[in-house]
Amino acid sequence: MNDSFHDTPNILIVDDIPANLKLLGAILKNEGYKVRPVPSGSLALQAAEKEKPSLILLDIMMPDMNGYEVCEKLKENPELSDIPVIFISALNDTSDIVKALTSGGVDFITKPFQAEEVKARVSTHLKLRQQSKELEELNSTKDKFFSIIAHDLRNPFSVLLGMSDLLLSNYDSYDDETRLELISIQNETTKQTFKLLENLLEWAKIQRSSFDFVKQKLNLKELVELNIAHHKEISKQKEIALTHSINDTISIQTDSNMVQTVLRNLIMNAIKFSNIGGSIVISAREEEEFIEISITDNGVGISPENLQKLFKIENSITTKGTANEKGTGLGLMLCKEFVEKQGGRIWVESEMGKGSSFKFTTPKSL
Repeated sequence: MNDSFHDTPNILIVDDIPANLKLLGAILKNEGYKVRPVPSGSLALQAAEKEKPSLILLDIMMPDMNGYEVCEKLKENPELSDIPVIFISALNDTSDIVKALTSGGVDFITKPFQAEEVKARVSTHLKLRQQSKELEELNSTKDKFFSIIAHDLRNPFSVLLGMSDLLLSNYDSYDDETRLELISIQNETTKQTFKLLENLLEWAKIQRSSFDFVKQKLNLKELVELNIAHHKEISKQKEIALTHSINDTISIQTDSNMVQTVLRNLIMNAIKFSNIGGSIVISAREEEEFIEISITDNGVGISPENLQKLFKIENSITTKGTANEKGTGLGLMLCKEFVEKQGGRIWVESEMGKGSSFKFTTPKSL
């Protein structure tokens, strides 16, 4: 089911009188809304299920199913219950208005209606719905953020504290090999925790709109080689060949910190899900106005159900890597926000057992 909330608002008008449908439709079309008129309650329910409307204007007195019944059925459907319903009716007793509101309506307009009143009330309730959706998204984001802090930062610190306690309590009883192993675990845990903290701080800056994007001309090959060098040791540990096929003539017009954060997270993600002895190739394709960058691995791949959940903070994937590497999914979500802030898009193509290719676009230096 589609919801046009983020596109042009579409308004479902329900009235058994054709003249009313025509007049209301003309008023709202002139405001730039998509309008769908239907002459009965049963058709209204079918139309709403087929394409979820942004708002419904609903008559009360209709032959097959009155407006109260239509509204109650809408509210019983979890997929449709949040649609604002404005009743428009010749009924004007207080009891009629109260019944309309208690059945789930958000407003009531008495016939004969005035065009300016209809436009004002529709606009108000569309704005209220948008604000409600944005608040839900913010709450979901906030909950995920605190979950990451509570769970994913606590765990590595528990490891660090545990390793430190072991070394302090038993240092003399351990041989050099054991001490080195414990220190290595501490070092790797500290690196992972630092990367998570970096992502959290960058993500928080975006949410506060305090991240300064400075567009400049950048040589893509140099950026990619710099990030490959940064990941040389970790890729070497898994015997992964990390290479690129980008020529030195490609330039992009974007923020250096942004694109490096995206590259860093996507390379780390590819390493995480590559098998021992695997390969990762970074490539680029030039289009007229943008550059498409790909980070392709021949690792484990992503299942179709998990593909639908990527880049979303409310249901981010926390699958362990091929060497039991841990993650939160925050890195991919951060990549999405950075790429889209620069006017690009990000997506993934993957097949289980064969690998994945994460791709994003960034403005081309003209």
